[in-house]
Amino acid sequence: MHVGRDSRTLLDVTSSTTLTQRRKEFTRLDLARSAARLFAADGVSAVTTERIADGAGVSLRTFYRYFRTKEESVAPLLSVGADQWRQALADTGPGDPRTAIPQVIRALLDVDGGAEDSTRRMMRGLLRAAAEDDALLAVWDRVNRDSEERLQEVITGLVPDVDPLAARLMAAAATDAVRIGFEHWAADAGCSEPPAELAVRAFEQLSRGIRLHG
Repeated sequence: MHVGRDSRTLLDVTSSTTLTQRRKEFTRLDLARSAARLFAADGVSAVTTERIADGAGVSLRTFYRYFRTKEESVAPLLSVGADQWRQALADTGPGDPRTAIPQVIRALLDVDGGAEDSTRRMMRGLLRAAAEDDALLAVWDRVNRDSEERLQEVITGLVPDVDPLAARLMAAAATDAVRIGFEHWAADAGCSEPPAELAVRAFEQLSRGIRLHG
């Protein structure tokens, strides 16, 4: 799933979240951002765990307190984007996901200018790096698979009496549409169509024919 617009917004203070827990989450995300920037700029093979830790302003020991490998360290950043995507869909309320999902895709991915362009460039570099590194690609695939499973729960909650298979198919169509849209855009430097529109087109084709009620 895509990198979120503001990954800290999902870590707002709640009554059940301790200061220590929030600091841990912030550290994980700082490491993830550092890794993503370095992988996008230099490729996976040229990046060491020491560089990732330095980029986040922490020790190498702290890095290994959170992650086993350098590739795994980008997962929290990708997962935050997936969390934002699911929450945005849940907030649309009951209705046909085929109407809501394209709207959510455009709202979250159709960005232009400033920091958003920088984030999108980083995402392009990260996906290109993943295409050349099996371990990083496995992390990207795992995050998408986890997002698909959680998205199925959201769709089930939005569509009364939805057929379980249809909910799973719709979740797979939405998740794969975003994944494919980003991957297609990242692979083609000359692609003039933004990832949001590629994802919407993919979703419309992938979801066609899904019957929500059996």
